[in-house]
Amino acid sequence: MTVDTAPVPGTAPALGSEPDLEAYLGDPHDPANPVGYPAVLAADERGELLAEGERALDGYGLNAEFVPRALGGRFDRADRLAQVLRAVFRRDTTLGVGYGVTTFIAATPVWTSGTAEQRRWMADLLLRHGKASAGYNELAHGTDFGRAALQARLDGDHFVVTGRKEMVGNLSRADAVTLFARTDDRLGSRSHSHLLLDMAALPAAHRRHLRRYHTAGVRGVLLGGLEFTDCPVPADAVVGDLGSAMETVLRAFQVTRGVLPGMAVGIVDTQLRTVLRFALDRRLYGMPVAELPHARATLVDGFLDLLISDCLATVVARALHVLPEQTSVYSAAVKYLVPKLLQEAAHRLSVVLGARSYLRDGPYAIFQKNLRDLLAATLTHASAAVCQATIIPQLPRLAQQGWRSSPPPPPALFRLADPLPPLDFAGLGLSARGMDSLTATLREYLAGPGNDPAVARLCGLFTAELDRLAEVCAELPPRDRTVIAGRRSFDLTDRYATVLAAAACLGVWWHNQDDPFLRDTPWLLAALSRLAGRLGLDPGAAPDGLERHLFIELLERHEENRGFDLVNRHLAG
Repeated sequence: MTVDTAPVPGTAPALGSEPDLEAYLGDPHDPANPVGYPAVLAADERGELLAEGERALDGYGLNAEFVPRALGGRFDRADRLAQVLRAVFRRDTTLGVGYGVTTFIAATPVWTSGTAEQRRWMADLLLRHGKASAGYNELAHGTDFGRAALQARLDGDHFVVTGRKEMVGNLSRADAVTLFARTDDRLGSRSHSHLLLDMAALPAAHRRHLRRYHTAGVRGVLLGGLEFTDCPVPADAVVGDLGSAMETVLRAFQVTRGVLPGMAVGIVDTQLRTVLRFALDRRLYGMPVAELPHARATLVDGFLDLLISDCLATVVARALHVLPEQTSVYSAAVKYLVPKLLQEAAHRLSVVLGARSYLRDGPYAIFQKNLRDLLAATLTHASAAVCQATIIPQLPRLAQQGWRSSPPPPPALFRLADPLPPLDFAGLGLSARGMDSLTATLREYLAGPGNDPAVARLCGLFTAELDRLAEVCAELPPRDRTVIAGRRSFDLTDRYATVLAAAACLGVWWHNQDDPFLRDTPWLLAALSRLAGRLGLDPGAAPDGLERHLFIELLERHEENRGFDLVNRHLAG
């Protein structure tokens, strides 16, 4: 680890002056590196969060990435935040979740609806390397926050909090907790509020830590609970208006759901790199495993799944800035589809690695840890079903309006080097109101002059699929337009998210013609064909040499130690 470039502990480097996090974390394969894979695996075996990793991220000032620039931090772009945290997830998913994600989720409601004083307090705490936790989950109600029972009763100049939260990350060591509490016994959307708690100021006699839950993946994350008994909390702890928590959630979760999948791409980058290294070293039938047709196809498919995932994740993160009125749908779609694609890719890669994919020591042991961690990490914050249930009520209006008449998005949605306007947390739309500019990219390309015939043919498949979806979704019966819809509605969200991914890939290719790889048509054709096949559509025969072309790109990136994602940057080691 290049400690000599670390910032002084307790300070946050200004944007652009901080060291490169990949280089700062050092060679992951170096056994002497305190944050290398050997140390990461040892901490996992102990069920601990890597202490040296936390110290390293404190030294880097990672918490500053979660604090808006206006409050002294470095958070100015959602896509950049995903890229920075991707470096942590490449190294140790447990560290990414236990150090970063829990704090990010806890702080976002404060940035969305908090007072100036609350934002300043949270920012100062994080910039001092403090830890925050988000108290939402209750075992009896799961992710159905509308039924959360922990109660905060107003009593004169303070609230009295009674109840418990379970299975919450970092709750046992949090300096601040964003607590989701029932403040009105009546049913409805105004029954809950967020309370921002300064844990050091709460009387210890009125709160009790509950047992820690141990998990198969992200073993070191401190997952536990907290029980309050008539605990006094200041009245000014309310974040936003009393009873406004659900509205805040609908906005804040767009940001967290829109950013987390981009971080998780780093997990499968490491998985693919590990399996490729094995496949090049291991020989069968007189050749490297990587040259066997099935293994080579699996590696290339994993590369494509990673690129597709990064396209959708990056575009949705940028949409938070460029199309904030539409991201209620996009953020749910990316949080649903990208984890699914990444999990499927990791499973297929495990087949190439074979029995070594289960080994907990040796040169490929990071694979089994990441495989367990990926399943756990992608459940963080919102499951697939919750995200699909967010999309379902909006499908009919999208079918009647958005998929036929939405204007195409501005090119800045896709141009990775373009600046972005500030993210207005409070300005995020509660629903997309039937608008969908991202899929309009498909029709825009087809209507334009001089388009590539092969690309246009594939785009035609997705626009036809969108037309079919519009017919079905417009006729959904009332029950199937709600969160208690049947399987058909959930299947429709899967197909729609896949079309969104195709539009994202097209836009990234079309609007980044100055990038030598991104402007290369073969990867786009392969990605669109793969997505079409996922929908059961016939993409036609692949051009001769397409797989070999992508395999060579994969090998070159491996040999030059560059990332397998869109940014294609040099990595440590």
